[in-house]
Amino acid sequence: MESKRQQKFAGVIQQDLATIFQREGMNYLPNTLVTITKVRVTPDLAIARVFLSFFNNTNTQAALSTIKQHASEIRYKLGARIKDQVRIVPQLEFFVDDTNEYVERMDKIFDKISKEPRQPDTDQE
Repeated sequence: MESKRQQKFAGVIQQDLATIFQREGMNYLPNTLVTITKVRVTPDLAIARVFLSFFNNTNTQAALSTIKQHASEIRYKLGARIKDQVRIVPQLEFFVDDTNEYVERMDKIFDKISKEPRQPDTDQE
């Protein structure tokens, strides 16, 4: 359970990272839209786990590794934006948010189930 402080700090980081990726994301991943779907912060506010989704990109692992290579540069830019609000700029850990892929997979399974013929109930005594 995250404290209010963690949630507020995560929201600030999410907003500022979104701005950074919106303005400068093309430098890291051309023709790819990067969305920050969720940010989780440790209780000591030292580590921020950032969940990303990539649109218009077929290889999400390659995109994630590119972002990880630029993590220190992204952290520096984040620090420039939030330096007046925090004591330390958190270490950034990036992960792929595969929620959309999971939802699509589940939708396909449910569609397949709904198209199968129903079996008659045989629970009669």
